[in-house]
Amino acid sequence: MGHDEKPKSFFQTPVSQKLVHLIEKDAGELTNNWLRDIKQNSSLPTYKSYDEKELHQRAFRVYSQLGRWISHETAKDEIRLYWTALGRQRRDEGFALSEIIHSLAMIRKHLWQKVQSEGLLDTALDLYQAIELYNRVMLFFDRAIYYAALGYETEC
Repeated sequence: MGHDEKPKSFFQTPVSQKLVHLIEKDAGELTNNWLRDIKQNSSLPTYKSYDEKELHQRAFRVYSQLGRWISHETAKDEIRLYWTALGRQRRDEGFALSEIIHSLAMIRKHLWQKVQSEGLLDTALDLYQAIELYNRVMLFFDRAIYYAALGYETEC
């Protein structure tokens, strides 16, 4: 591949490309919505009392880099290393494992609420084309949660 060539896109359908662009473009809005929910959720006491700017930066990183995280170009080992380190870091910061899992589930929830609210999946064809993206996003969050829990539980 020449230096002017871009890598082949993982997202083969126009719907997948639109959805990833939407999520990454609106990462700030998604992050703010997530942060508002985190601060109001009584089952997340450590998140509620944690530095808001730091929480914002952490969630923004997930949303703004979603396309990279779920692409085939991102190796499973890269995801494993990042999220196990994150799990260890959150443990060291005093977060309960249940809070970490719940916060990641909330990030995923806000992501799909945004997708649904934009009306990009109004036809059967759109829904069919988005299945590939949905499966990649779900796999990513499943791996992120698993590796964060693994890192949390592992002494290193």
